[in-house]
Amino acid sequence: MRFLERHKVGIDLGTANTLVYMQGKGIVYNEPTVVAINDRVKRAIAIGREAKKMLGKTPPYVRAVRPLKDGVITEVEEVEQMLHLIMQKIGVSRGIFRPTVLIAIPSGITLVEKRAVRDSLIKAGARDVHFVPQPVAAAIGEDLPINLPHGNMIIDIGGGTTEVAVISLGGVVRCTSVRTAGDEMNEAIIDYLKSKYKLSIGEITAEEIKIKIGSAAPIDPEETIEVKGLDLSVNLPKTITVNSKEIREALQKPISEIVSAVKKTLEITPPQLASDIIETGITLVGGGALLRGMDAALSRETGLKIKRSKNPLFSVINGIGKMLSNFAKYRELVEKTS
Repeated sequence: MRFLERHKVGIDLGTANTLVYMQGKGIVYNEPTVVAINDRVKRAIAIGREAKKMLGKTPPYVRAVRPLKDGVITEVEEVEQMLHLIMQKIGVSRGIFRPTVLIAIPSGITLVEKRAVRDSLIKAGARDVHFVPQPVAAAIGEDLPINLPHGNMIIDIGGGTTEVAVISLGGVVRCTSVRTAGDEMNEAIIDYLKSKYKLSIGEITAEEIKIKIGSAAPIDPEETIEVKGLDLSVNLPKTITVNSKEIREALQKPISEIVSAVKKTLEITPPQLASDIIETGITLVGGGALLRGMDAALSRETGLKIKRSKNPLFSVINGIGKMLSNFAKYRELVEKTS
């Protein structure tokens, strides 16, 4: 494997956001995983933040889409175009300088889904593709001692999936991957407002509500926000005021499913590793870690110490960067596809 002799690019291809790391340059791309396609000319016209602004606002011949769902590719051609534009933007694409790519993937991904990721990257300009499980990359990014005979537990709540993993001696000993995460929280808010107030809102509005007043545990004082949407009873625009207690109620189902995944993983963890986790606690990363009170809720439900990352959105990409910088050290954790 002549990995170290080539241009090296690391990618955290998330359902909500995509981050790209280049050897020697650090993080060179950090934008939403959204692409806008003009169907008249069959090509991408925008990616990232620019494309996200178009969600729900395009004419019939333009589609602004999020091409990943639950951590896997659902719109193959759209992902290829998005990745190609990203490669162009960071200065590596098809040609003699095609890079080798190290990409983080959910632990629960299937072989078919993994092959779709690889094929998309090859068509976008990669020379070859290597995989690393997301929780492993996140653990490395958080400087956990994963190569020691010690139990390290990490919870990665992303946009499409939540990964709960126990890692020891460089490998994943136990892992639970559920397709409940940030997107499902947004959908829960949408469903709640539709059911209680007959108000229809979009995913961007739901995400804004979650960020501004969402919580997994009571906050003091409770907060309110004005929400604009479509009154389904009369099909006219309407503004209502909702409070943080209501949004917390709306979020209970997805949060409960995440808690269940954590408890399930703890139940199947070998006793010796479980004792390590009791002593050192659990590390919480990913965008879902930013939900207020998420660490407190998990601690209350498990009885264990929860340590939220200082930079939870960057844990995975920072881990990938460390792996690229010292590939020999982490070679056994990497899987290459052909």
